[in-house]
Amino acid sequence: MHRHFACGLGITVMLIVAMSAQAIQIRQRDPEWIAPPGATTKANPLADRPEAAAGGRKLFLQRCSVCHGEDGRGTERAPDVTAPDVQAQSDGALYWKISGGNTRGGMPSFSFLPELQRWQLVLHLRMLARDGALSR
Repeated sequence: MHRHFACGLGITVMLIVAMSAQAIQIRQRDPEWIAPPGATTKANPLADRPEAAAGGRKLFLQRCSVCHGEDGRGTERAPDVTAPDVQAQSDGALYWKISGGNTRGGMPSFSFLPELQRWQLVLHLRMLARDGALSR
């Protein structure tokens, strides 16, 4: 009986260590990458069209998930976009970051995407955070 308990405990400890190691590997957000005041006040023209987030999801899976993960919770290549410090940023700030990128932080510019597609990505980032909060 004790042998099975010890084996189960060992597996549990290994899982916790593995999960902790995975959490450590998520790239941290660049705290110095801050949108300028003019960008932060820019309103999302699709804010009253939540159905447009579906297009943002498609774009996210095509363009962003390779670094941020399909659920947006980050990888070793890019930070968690569902994190409270990211979600606390305005739609305009997120749009500015998607548009211009951050070469120092490894984020490419997506200014080549049409403006409304970049706003759809912002909508999807909001949906990822809401969906993640519901599943936690």
